[in-house]
Amino acid sequence: MTASALDLLSGDAQTFVTKVWASRAHLHRADPERLVALLSLDDVDALLTSSAIRTPSVRLAQDGAVLPESSYTRGATLAGRPLTGLVDPRRALALFEGGATVVLQGLHRYWEPITRLVAELELELGHPCQANAYLTPPGAQGFAVHSDAHDVFVLQTAGSKQWEVHGPDGVEDVLLGPGASMYLPTGTPHAARAQETVSLHVTLGINQLTWRGLVERSLASLVAAVPDEHLPAGYLDDPAALADELDHRLEALAAEVRGLDASRAVEAEVRRFLTTRSPRLAGGLRDVLAARDISDETRLRRRPGHPCVVLPRGDRMEVLLGDRSIDMPAWLRPALDELRARRELIPGDLRDLDPQSRLVLCRRLVREGLLEVVS
Repeated sequence: MTASALDLLSGDAQTFVTKVWASRAHLHRADPERLVALLSLDDVDALLTSSAIRTPSVRLAQDGAVLPESSYTRGATLAGRPLTGLVDPRRALALFEGGATVVLQGLHRYWEPITRLVAELELELGHPCQANAYLTPPGAQGFAVHSDAHDVFVLQTAGSKQWEVHGPDGVEDVLLGPGASMYLPTGTPHAARAQETVSLHVTLGINQLTWRGLVERSLASLVAAVPDEHLPAGYLDDPAALADELDHRLEALAAEVRGLDASRAVEAEVRRFLTTRSPRLAGGLRDVLAARDISDETRLRRRPGHPCVVLPRGDRMEVLLGDRSIDMPAWLRPALDELRARRELIPGDLRDLDPQSRLVLCRRLVREGLLEVVS
């Protein structure tokens, strides 16, 4: 069985979730080939020199400061319309040779191996994730000691980098080479410097959801229902009367809070998360073209990192697919359960449905992006 994203990054997903998450730094050394395959020096070369990449997808930093975009970008035209912020590869490479670190920002939005990794990691953690990559010249340091407002995984894919990690027991020096990954909880001070060769690492930022946020979202409708009326004029001369009235309103609000259904609030949170992920449809064009020819023997596969969560709605059901939800009749539930339980299948495996119904279902789910055609 292929290791999950969290297994790859931490060594053991279950141990990470129960003993490491949000509590302490963690170092793991994985198979270098698997991490290098996510983003190599050749990949970065192609992005910088051959892809017409633009800011803000790229920024450069040196000696702890971000360099002005004008120092490494240019303008152009496309179909007669101006384009700005195009990376000038010659100028960017000259700055890199002079000691600047190249940062590829929002890498999960345009580099498929990282897109897939982030999609899987989000489902395992239940928290939104993002990715940046840092290409650092030999011996250079892009940023001074700092801490992030979110958790991070750092994974090294080329060269090596010396990390200075400040923990409760003091400062620890950690050397990361290809295949190494490190987890740092929110607020961990750190800095890093490349060694004798160029360094390339990817930082996965985990924009953690918190109890405070969940409580605020659960109470939002109740607070919004409180009349947004003026406070009484002259309350400065009689603050006790204002306090009495506030007490009445808070008591009424507290009664409504006590009546909240926690299960429904959690369902709303799950629905919010699993309908607001970015669309991830690599290969979708081929799938759309192939959908019409799907037969009972066509091999289909669940797309990695794509959820399929079913919320009952009487004789209907809402199916959460990550970037949106779809409505389906409840009698399709056994077929969806079969799809959720298997990584690969053929439509003919859905024996609870008649041949026409299962082909219609599979073709729709291919078009929706939950399934892909195995070529």
